[in-house]
This record gives sequence, structure tokens and C-alpha cells, in this order.
Amino acid sequence: MYVCNCNGIREREVRTAIEAGAQRPRDIFAAHQCQAQCAKCVCDMRQMIQDTREILAIAAE
Repeated sequence: MYVCNCNGIREREVRTAIEAGAQRPRDIFAAHQCQAQCAKCVCDMRQMIQDTREILAIAAE
């Protein structure tokens, strides 16, 4: 599934960038050498980042 239609960034690519240390949507765009176009995907990326943080926090307990 595409998260960012403008830049063709798929969900798995976003997750890979997050696992590699992306903490903000702009980090994800930088990992793919692009930038936000319409920014409709930014909220989804933020949610994916937050979900990952919560999962890691639970796992660390």
C-alpha cells in the first residue's frame, strides 16, 4: 500500500525508514531523497512513528 502517492513511498519503505531511525516524516522523505508534495501522507507517517514508539516502549518493559 502506498503511504505517499506523490513520491511513490510504500508502507514497507516507511517502516524500514522508521526502523533505521527516522523520527519525523521529514526523516522518511530524506531517506528516499524526496520531500513532501501535498503532505496528505504526513499524518499517516506520524501515526506510524508513534505506533512504533509505543510498541518499542512496551517491549522494553
